Amino acid sequence: MSDQEGIDPVKYGVLWERVTQMDKKIDKMEGQIEELLALANKGRGGFWMGMTIASMLGGGVAWILAWFRG
Repeated sequence: MSDQEGIDPVKYGVLWERVTQMDKKIDKMEGQIEELLALANKGRGGFWMGMTIASMLGGGVAWILAWFRG
């Protein structure tokens, strides 16, 4: 397109619509990413709670075995 032709309104309209649709998709993706982040944070807390319980159980078993061995 040369400077003499100017802006084609049809092409501009098509481009505008594509940008609008992409903007809506990006907004939707941002919401989904926030949900995934929240879910990951919940999972991380559950993981550490599981590690704590497993450590306590392992320590308890080791203490009992040591107590029985004398």
